Amino acid sequence: MKWFARLRTLFARWRRQLALRRSLGARGERAAARLLRRRGYRIVARGFRLRDRGEIDLVAVDGRTVVFVEVKTRRGDARGRPAETVDARKQRRLTRLATAFLRRHDLLGCAARFDVVAVTWLADRGRPAIEHFPSAFEAVELGRGAR
Repeated sequence: MKWFARLRTLFARWRRQLALRRSLGARGERAAARLLRRRGYRIVARGFRLRDRGEIDLVAVDGRTVVFVEVKTRRGDARGRPAETVDARKQRRLTRLATAFLRRHDLLGCAARFDVVAVTWLADRGRPAIEHFPSAFEAVELGRGAR
């Protein structure tokens, strides 16, 4: 039964780490939303999710433009800068989600763009360092078989 106790310990550690990551991500999204509101954006949706396609962290309106915001939160730069993690695969996924959001809300004729907000929460600071990258990337071509 020692193996079971060890397994239970490992599982509990994994759950704690997952909870910490989720809470860090939620804190980063709240900080990003505050920054965007201070800059005049209006947040219209948080955590827009489609079952098999993923999630858009924030949807905002900047003037007459719908802005899809990907928030990347890290505790430091050890694994690279947060904004660098939005690779081509993630851009395709966000493009699909944005298209679905625009279609669902009958906004396909509206101007839209993708922003990235990088939040770095260092342990020795009370406030995070936040970088906002407006128009971080263009919508990625979905191709024929795209959903």
